[in-house]
Amino acid sequence: MHIIDLEAQGLRALNATLQAQKNDTNQTVWEVLNPKGSHAIAVGLDAPIEVNVRGSTGYYCAGMNKQARVHVHGSAGPGTAENMMSGTVIVEGDASQYAGATGNGGTLIIKGNASSRCGISMKGIDIIVHGNIGHMSAFMAQSGNLVVCGDAGDALGDSIYEARLFVRGSVKSLGADCIEKEMRPEHLDLLTALLARGGCAAKAAEFRRYGSARKLYNFNIDNAY
Repeated sequence: MHIIDLEAQGLRALNATLQAQKNDTNQTVWEVLNPKGSHAIAVGLDAPIEVNVRGSTGYYCAGMNKQARVHVHGSAGPGTAENMMSGTVIVEGDASQYAGATGNGGTLIIKGNASSRCGISMKGIDIIVHGNIGHMSAFMAQSGNLVVCGDAGDALGDSIYEARLFVRGSVKSLGADCIEKEMRPEHLDLLTALLARGGCAAKAAEFRRYGSARKLYNFNIDNAY
């Protein structure tokens, strides 16, 4: 295990060290101490390493993540795991606005609540929230899965494309072109796997599925390949 004290060594040294790790590195487990809400912790990683951040973070923690497993043992500020490509990001506490925004892949697990615009413009990421999410979540969500074990705020899925939204609790309101959809066996199977990945005790049968009514498209989805 390798320990970096962020207060003593600084953010630039932390990120430079973590970004320098390669696929064949034997330095696979890292501990980050004294984050104290610092911004842009563990961004741009591209190696199969595990990074444990011992405390809460500021803006854009684990942004652009590839391969790495980043575990925040606290809460996270706006833009956590933004533009994530692969790997796993876990937030033990709450996450602020636009968590997982524009994420292309990988898994973001939030064990507390997420604020507004969670999953905005998501493009393949899987986001699993143990608690509630705020308004305008999954706005223009293109693909991937958003799982919410609690409640969802106003305008869920506004202008959504082909992402799948699963909500266990209440939805304050649906956004433009977002509707409730049938929960078929394949969706129950998918959701069961996602809940297991996120460490959620909830059952897939307790959720409702939401997605695009496809009324805002300027093309026919049947012609897409």
